[in-house]
Amino acid sequence: MAKGRCMKCKKEVEIKDGEEVVMKNGMKAMKGVCPDCGTKVFRILGKK
Repeated sequence: MAKGRCMKCKKEVEIKDGEEVVMKNGMKAMKGVCPDCGTKVFRILGKK
């Protein structure tokens, strides 16, 4: 499971319901929601 920073909670959290996506520039990213507050969390993974 990937971790990302929640901007609302201001802490690093496990990304709930994480989904790997490919951005327009070809880089991979993980998007999901914060398990504490439900805010969207987005983390750029790179060109792995």
